[in-house]
Amino acid sequence: MDVRAALADVGGFGPFFEVGTNPTEQADPTWRPLTDLYSDPVPLRDRIAHVRRVLDSDDRVAASITFQGMAARVLSAPLAVVVLHGVLPALTARTLHWRVSLTGPWPLWVDAPGGEALPDDLGAAADRLAALLVDEHLRPLAAAVRAQVGISERVLWGNAASSVAAGKRLIGTARPEAADRAARIAAGVLARDPFVAAGDRRAPVPPDVGWTFQRRSCCLYYRVREGGTCCDCVLNLRAGR
Repeated sequence: MDVRAALADVGGFGPFFEVGTNPTEQADPTWRPLTDLYSDPVPLRDRIAHVRRVLDSDDRVAASITFQGMAARVLSAPLAVVVLHGVLPALTARTLHWRVSLTGPWPLWVDAPGGEALPDDLGAAADRLAALLVDEHLRPLAAAVRAQVGISERVLWGNAASSVAAGKRLIGTARPEAADRAARIAAGVLARDPFVAAGDRRAPVPPDVGWTFQRRSCCLYYRVREGGTCCDCVLNLRAGR
């Protein structure tokens, strides 16, 4: 089971799927485990402030967008590796590291990545993936963001669910032969708490395969000057769009 090769394979789908595995990165002391990000308030506070300045927004918008970006970073690669390689990579909060970048998503890195082969049962595979994402990353990340800014959990879990749906779409676009498997595994993740209350799966709109996600909340990006709404936003549904 070559998890390093699997991560390199899916990393080509875009920056949110990239997880570095070069062992020489051990020499860089700026890499920190994600447990530090979830427990040390300073880096996350600074990141939210940076996003607020870039977007010229308020704290709630900045917190929401910061969470959405980080959620997409920690979930996209595991989702893609599960879909395409049938392996759950051991990207835990202790093994997965981040470092600060002022431009684009924060880079992620893991040394000597391991993993476990998943059963052919896609429901069971979705269970294992959801447990990794929620318990290791998304719950502690949501708690850390809410300790900084008073923002609704409903908004944050809507952001996370939207990122699962976006990851599923990007995987299917990059590997059309895996689009159905991606849709089935992502649907299994979204059917589990706390994702299940975040939105609904509707008839697919191209380029989606299987289903298109409709969230029940808004990420607040519409409050950014010229920001508008995302395609899955609840505000579009209320407006009849």
